[in-house]
Amino acid sequence: MSVPPPIDVRGLRKVFWQTTTGQAVIAIDQLDLTIAPREVLAIVGQTGCGKSTFFDLMIGLEAPTEGSIRIGDKYPHADFDHFRGKIATVFQQDRLLPWRSALDNAKLPLELIGMDEDEQRKRALTWLKRLGLGQFTNAYPHELSGGMRQRVAIARAFVVQPDILLADEAFGHLDEVTAAELRETFLALARECGSTAILITHQLEEAISVGDRIVVFGKSAKLLADIHVAQWPKSKYALLREAIQFTLQNNRLDPRLKRIGAKAKRKKKR
Repeated sequence: MSVPPPIDVRGLRKVFWQTTTGQAVIAIDQLDLTIAPREVLAIVGQTGCGKSTFFDLMIGLEAPTEGSIRIGDKYPHADFDHFRGKIATVFQQDRLLPWRSALDNAKLPLELIGMDEDEQRKRALTWLKRLGLGQFTNAYPHELSGGMRQRVAIARAFVVQPDILLADEAFGHLDEVTAAELRETFLALARECGSTAILITHQLEEAISVGDRIVVFGKSAKLLADIHVAQWPKSKYALLREAIQFTLQNNRLDPRLKRIGAKAKRKKKR
């Protein structure tokens, strides 16, 4: 199992210009962030704080206005072809092709990278079975429930055995029972595969339950807080939720997050 490359974000800035007025809209401004190999990072922030723009930059769909995202020694936009099959994304909507079966949807990324057809089928079947869809490989999206379609989307992401997994509000539209089950499955598979996983979520419970770290974005993608979840005992999770909520609502760091982090660092040194 190969070790994914580290992700280093430095001075990242992304500006869009409105077509009608020509006015600049700053989506991300001077973002610095380092993500370690195999880390599970949850990103939370209010609507319009640049979370989805950050993902577009991560997968190379957009180029930074200033600064950089470096993955190992490569850059997602400049080295777009290098990252084919190395980065996979699960979106809020499953984005399955309605004219393709579950099996054909799951193997699509392997087709795009030119893998042998027998290997495509073998890998896609393996992941569909692992996600509990072994009896539905020939079903079309309209024949599947929302949760089952999202399972196909997860299989489609894992089938390339990616270094980096991105999940953009991937479970928020599902009922809570299904969402909790799929979150747990996604996390277990990411850890088993040794992938670095980055999840965008608006649900604090989800962020706390899945993340090794939680980063809180303010506007415009300003890094308000960087929280190592292991520093917080479960008995203080209610306080953690409250402090993150304060940070989001006021667009500034809740002092309690800083105090707990400082205490944890002092204990670690001892």
